[in-house]
Order: sequence, then C-alpha cells, then structure tokens
Amino acid sequence: MKIIDVRMRPPFLPYLDKNGMFDTRADNPFAVSRFYRNFGMNMSESMKTASMEQLFAEMDRAGEITGVVSIRRNSRGYENDALVDLLKKYPERFLGACGIAPDSSPETIRKSVEESLRKLGTDYIDLYYQHRIDPKVEPEAVAETMGLLIKEGKIRYWGISETTEEYLRRAHAVCPVTAIENRYSMMARWHETIFPVCEELDVAYVAFSPMANGFLTGKYTPATKFEGSQDYRAAMPQYTEEGYEKAKELLNMLTNLAKEKNASMGQLSLAWMINKKPYIVPIPGSRKIERLKENFEAGNVVLTQEEIAMIDSRLDTMEFDVFGGHSAK
Repeated sequence: MKIIDVRMRPPFLPYLDKNGMFDTRADNPFAVSRFYRNFGMNMSESMKTASMEQLFAEMDRAGEITGVVSIRRNSRGYENDALVDLLKKYPERFLGACGIAPDSSPETIRKSVEESLRKLGTDYIDLYYQHRIDPKVEPEAVAETMGLLIKEGKIRYWGISETTEEYLRRAHAVCPVTAIENRYSMMARWHETIFPVCEELDVAYVAFSPMANGFLTGKYTPATKFEGSQDYRAAMPQYTEEGYEKAKELLNMLTNLAKEKNASMGQLSLAWMINKKPYIVPIPGSRKIERLKENFEAGNVVLTQEEIAMIDSRLDTMEFDVFGGHSAK
C-alpha cells in the first residue's frame, strides 16, 4: 500500500505530471494538491454490479492516467472480496482512507480499525478519519485513541471530517491531525474561516463535493433524470427550478472563464481551489474513466491569485441554494 503524507510539501513529496508519471520537481506551486486530487474513481457503486475483469480493467486505466489508485470507504463500506483482490493486485498504488462514524468512543474506534485491517487483509491504514464528530465523546479522547493506534502502527495518520476550529485545535493538541475533510466549492464557502487554522497547524483541507454534487460541471439541470437508487441529486436544492435560477449568474461566469482557459466548467471549478491554497485537496467522485481524466487534467489549468480574487469577489455578491448549506461555527 502506498504511504502518502498529505502534510508533506515539495520537494519532499513527488507529484504527477500531466502524463501521470511521478516527478520530484518543486517548481509547481500546487504540487501537493495535484498529487492528491482524486486519483481514483468512486468504485463502491461499480463493485455492486461489475465483474472482477471489469473492475481490474477500470483500475488499470485509472492507474495509467493518475499513477495511483484509490478506493475511499468507511467502516460500513465495501470490505468484500472484490476490494481485497484489488488491494492485492495494486499494493503499490493504493492510498487507503478509512474511517468511523458516528460512534467515536475509544472502544468503537479500535474495533473498527481492527475489523478494517482484517477484512482488507492489510496491516495498516494510511489515513483514518473520524467521519463525523460524536457529541458524546470529547476530541481529546478521540485524539488519544488515534495516537495510540499510530504508535501501534495500525494507522499512519488521522483526520477529522466536518470539523470546527475549536474541535480541530483541541484534538490537534493531543495528537497532530493530518487532514480535515469538509465540504467546499464555489457554492459552499462557509468553511473558509478555518483556512488560517489549517495554515497555522499545517493541516490539509480535503474538499468533498468540490463541484457541488456535479452542478458546477454545467451538465445538469432541473430537467435531468438522475439514474441509480443511490443518486439523490434530484432532491438537492441546487437542482430545483428556484435553485437553478439563483445559480445562473455563477454558471454564466464559469462558462466564460472556462472558455478563456480552454477548460471545462468542472475543471475551472477545481482549478479555482487547487490554485487558491497549496493545502486544499479536492476529491471529486468519478464513476467513469473520462470524468477521471477530465478531473485530473484540472491540475493543468492555472489561475493567478488576481483571477482567484476576482472570482471570489463576484461569488461574494451571489446567493445560492445548495445541498449542505449552513454556517460554520
């Protein structure tokens, strides 16, 4: 299993060039983000129906594009024979990211880690997440447990999803946090208040839903018929008639900027955060190879700090209805 520390900075961390090859140069200002940008596909849905031959073929193609394969899952996920076989086939290409939710008691964390190690047939997990804050357990208790698991060699690093500044600081004081995973996109910027803390503590910001559940690609409208029993986007506020109307100014801006940069709207929305801060790591989900390749190539889209500031100033004047919308504490 490939060991990757998201806190590393160039020149210590190799990153991938546009051909998917490892490179150790340090002249790319967003090398860390390029390296971490969703190398893998969202394979959990595919595992339900695809044959092993199909899965291996998809992973081979994904590896050719990115150099690394990643299947993200948590303790309730797809720890089946297919996943174990994939781990064995790609031992040097996997970044293992697991987690526990919502019970974060020390006993449950340890039990979950042990079960994941056993089912996945590996002896350690690269990055272990507390996927949601458990109000019944203090952050110090969670951090202490993670620290013990790190000392035992069962996990390498740990992170927190949907964290607040206070929770992060309290946990980090006991056992350094490698990454946090919060929602972030052009339509969801309420966690920007935690950026200075990430810089201070040297913590990576892993941005989930970086394209607002596909909305920022410009490929979907309220008339879109989403397929699959697990696709709930039709019920999300940005895909209602009212929500879509509110976001038209943003879509128009993205359309024009994407044309200027010779990029897709989705690539532009990813490049905006990749270029903004070196510690922001967008993780767009991909079920198709062509989407994976498109997302990966967003790392070749360069935006200056002046361009990013211009985009942010325009975003400040807009209001959106978006899934997950709330104010950060």
